[in-house]
Amino acid sequence: MNRYDAIVIGAGHNGLTNAAYLAKAGLKVVVVEKNDYIGGAAVSRELHEGWTYSSCSYVCSMMRQAIHRDLDLGRHGLILVPYLGTVNFGDGDERLFAYHDEQAAYLELKRHSPHDADAMYRFQADLTRYSQLIRKTLMRTPPDPASMRVRDIREFIWLAKKFWALGEQEVYEYIRFFTISAADFLEDYFENDLIKAAMASPGIIGTALGVYSPGSAYILLHHVMGDVDGSIGAWGLARGGMGAISQAIANAMLEHGGELRTQAGVERVIVKNGKACGVVLENGDELSANIVVSNLDAKRTFTKIIDKDDLPEGIYERARNFKIRGSSGKVNIALSGMPTFTGVPDNRYINRGGQGFTGTLETMERAYDCWKRGRWSDDPFVESVIPSAWDPTVAPPGQHWMSNFIQYCPPQLTDGPWTPEKRDAFGQTVIDKIERYSPGFKDLIVHMEVRTPHEIENEIGLTEGNIFQGELTIDQLFFNRPFPGYGQYRMPLKNLYMCGSSTHPGGGVSAVCGANAAREILLDLKRPNSVPEDDFYDE
Repeated sequence: MNRYDAIVIGAGHNGLTNAAYLAKAGLKVVVVEKNDYIGGAAVSRELHEGWTYSSCSYVCSMMRQAIHRDLDLGRHGLILVPYLGTVNFGDGDERLFAYHDEQAAYLELKRHSPHDADAMYRFQADLTRYSQLIRKTLMRTPPDPASMRVRDIREFIWLAKKFWALGEQEVYEYIRFFTISAADFLEDYFENDLIKAAMASPGIIGTALGVYSPGSAYILLHHVMGDVDGSIGAWGLARGGMGAISQAIANAMLEHGGELRTQAGVERVIVKNGKACGVVLENGDELSANIVVSNLDAKRTFTKIIDKDDLPEGIYERARNFKIRGSSGKVNIALSGMPTFTGVPDNRYINRGGQGFTGTLETMERAYDCWKRGRWSDDPFVESVIPSAWDPTVAPPGQHWMSNFIQYCPPQLTDGPWTPEKRDAFGQTVIDKIERYSPGFKDLIVHMEVRTPHEIENEIGLTEGNIFQGELTIDQLFFNRPFPGYGQYRMPLKNLYMCGSSTHPGGGVSAVCGANAAREILLDLKRPNSVPEDDFYDE
């Protein structure tokens, strides 16, 4: 039996990050991955000859610069570039262009609504203030509210100081922010329907909530508290696709002596006397270790690879009831040329950015209504980006790759299981919507790959295809993530940890969950000198 200091289950970007930090600290680490490739949802693969698809995650913002620097990912080939602008399409001829240049952005908003152009300053200031507070908690371990340990008390004091520094009025607004819908929040600022829809779109990405659902305002914040190259709230692309992020982290891990095994799915975690002490692979091999770290989601970890009889009472039920509802689909398209969109000027600041087929808040909510009824919408919300407009490595010369993220797509259908025919019909609704704004788009299609939650779960291992490994609602955030009492990456079984997006701070390609879990593991091993200084975690 092979023996390691630590076994990390799953070669998604968080699992690789966790293993990289453990290996950097001198531990003998192995990452086991069921697929023949690494990256999990942050993956790039040639699924059609000449085209490299980022088949699941497709844009980057939340990747923490501190981790980027500490693992020296630039030296391992990672290049992140912000895209220049976006265009949002209304239900009719309305177009809203977003520019990074402040004056251009103001004039574009003013074209739609002078009131909203001025309101945008207040909106961005408020959102930035809220996000700055949250950003400071990302790379810190949540305190346990039921603990009287000095560490937890000190962390609560730190949080209280940061919270009350907002000021009395801001404290009231901040608390309200966590409980209201994205639509209600935006109504406080804007009057134009297309502007409200464009600002609301981050509030529904990847979540089983609508723009009018309480709690969706926080999801909006979750998507704007990242940065690219120091530009807060910016979104960017990785040269070579999102898999370049995972590969760079894997290279850092391998450089420090870590081991990577693909086609090594885990059948079960070995538990003896209440301690995790290894894994049994699907091929029958057994690996033993002092520590086992799961990068799988909470539901899959405790209901699929650990025997129910090995768990403390109540944990299996908590995992089974963990909210992890799939709501998203993905359509990746190889194109013979660059599509043109009606009403959009030939402007590289727009054509090399993203496209949001948003409509109005009501349009987006109707798509959510379809999801609630167990069917996909004929008029979905689609967020698109064409990385090949600036990255020549992902498509042949003169040709392009288009990534399309869709809300909403149910994991289960009321009319029976997903079939290839239903999958293709879902994909056709996306093509039809794009064609509405880009006549002739269908003629450019060389190849198309459609992913519903069914495909995402079966291939990537995300339960119900949920991209966040669990809903980002207030009952499943911070010290409640994944379960109350287990928000510090240590799980109910001794020597068992979790490092995936089911832990704080949640989903997104940030690598934070993996880094935070590594810090706690190294503290438990009494290797504090292996952990970066506190200011590293307090950006």
